[in-house]
Amino acid sequence: MQVNVHEAKTHLSRLLARVEAGEEIVIAKAGKPIARLIPYEKRPPGGFLGPPRDGCSYARISTPPYPGKSWRNSRDEGST
Repeated sequence: MQVNVHEAKTHLSRLLARVEAGEEIVIAKAGKPIARLIPYEKRPPGGFLGPPRDGCSYARISTPPYPGKSWRNSRDEGST
């Protein structure tokens, strides 16, 4: 379903009820889609990747990319 900005502002509660029921609402300005209202999806705990499984862990990068250089020096190298 697509609605214009004025209609979305006027009927926000009704639109949210439809989104809650699983519908996707597109909000348009001058006929051009600018936003989507979609149902909220809860993400798994532990961030984007989720919690580690089966005794695995995520590696942390803590060493500089090249011996003797810091991350900042490596990043800034070559910039003027």
